[in-house]
Amino acid sequence: MTAPLELLFLTQTYPRSAGDGAGPFIRDLALALVRGGDRVTVLVPHAAGLALAAEPEGLEVVPFRYAPEPLELLGYGRSLAADERPRAGAALAAPLYLAGARRAVAAALRRRRYDLVHAHWIVPNGIAVPSLPRAGGARFAIGLHGSDVFLAERPALRPFARRALAHADLVTGCSPELVARIAALGFPAERARVIPYGVDAARFSPGAAVRGLWRERLGIPAAAPLVLGVGRMATKKGFQVLFAALPAILAAHPEAHVVLAGGGDLLAGLARAAARWPGRVHLPGPVLHGDLPDLYRAADLFVLPAVHDRKGNVDGLPNVILEAMATGLPVVATRVSGIPLAVVDGVTGRLVPEGDVEELARAMGELLAAPERAREMGERGRRRVEAELTWEAVAARYREGYLAALAGRPAPSGALR
Repeated sequence: MTAPLELLFLTQTYPRSAGDGAGPFIRDLALALVRGGDRVTVLVPHAAGLALAAEPEGLEVVPFRYAPEPLELLGYGRSLAADERPRAGAALAAPLYLAGARRAVAAALRRRRYDLVHAHWIVPNGIAVPSLPRAGGARFAIGLHGSDVFLAERPALRPFARRALAHADLVTGCSPELVARIAALGFPAERARVIPYGVDAARFSPGAAVRGLWRERLGIPAAAPLVLGVGRMATKKGFQVLFAALPAILAAHPEAHVVLAGGGDLLAGLARAAARWPGRVHLPGPVLHGDLPDLYRAADLFVLPAVHDRKGNVDGLPNVILEAMATGLPVVATRVSGIPLAVVDGVTGRLVPEGDVEELARAMGELLAAPERAREMGERGRRRVEAELTWEAVAARYREGYLAALAGRPAPSGALR
């Protein structure tokens, strides 16, 4: 067995308090690495209302300041409007954030020797600190998650992204597309690894006993088929495609209900569209992360028709898909980015072409009309999670990548896939 690793994470999003849904996967990855014997320090930006939960031994979360509180406008899902364009205030705060992140990493490297610094999101974190890890005797990794790649490709930021990649020993990404797009900017493909996210299979698990909690809250009959979508109301989530499919779905299945949970810039417009089906299409708004397991347990089918938005922004691998699978739900989604790493078409759900309203309606209708087949798909999805997509399994793949970077070895053949 190798010695424990000393790891430093830099991220602009992390759960700010118990139940917060901002960046839970960063915390979950850190916790899984700690359970495997490593030590992880996570640097996060300060924000109003920050009340970090106590962490177990081996995981330390260190907030850093980069601006007076009224100007703390980056991170925690606040930087992009509808995930399509930088907000004006965030763009103005960006230089302050980059300087603050650089100071925080430099201070951490002075306090302790780290084996590897993992900057999650190439923009802003990868471009903030590319030369520091090497100067401190550590290796440097960049984690790709979705919108950061879209930003790195913008002409104004591309030179900074290329400079960061020139210093990186390792790039990790949750989808083949994200890694390929970064490789096109000049990073050697043999040093990149595609690693899907994981999921807490104990927390997100089937639970028939609480199936009625959310149904009662939303006024949905106990026996009604329930289609669930969860995510930020942004173009790349594809909920506008789902709304275009709803007339056919709700006409063919008059007892069905649809719940779309999440906040975001497009919520008000979708709520106006939902008024066409009063009492059948429910938009409860943002849901605390701690309340999500019971929401999944209320549903019969999960849908997320993710798309590339008009500027090419796309998700990597939405965590909500893994959470739905872990809860035993069949998933209807699109063949984009990292989604096919999790959903197997015809086995754990259905994958349809991006933006295809008719195919989306057909796939959803098939599963609503065959509930037994849908349940079998959900059960197979749960087994797939347990076998391959727990955070322990995913953390082991990250650690393998870290060790290869420390040894100066490229990723094994086929790692970029």
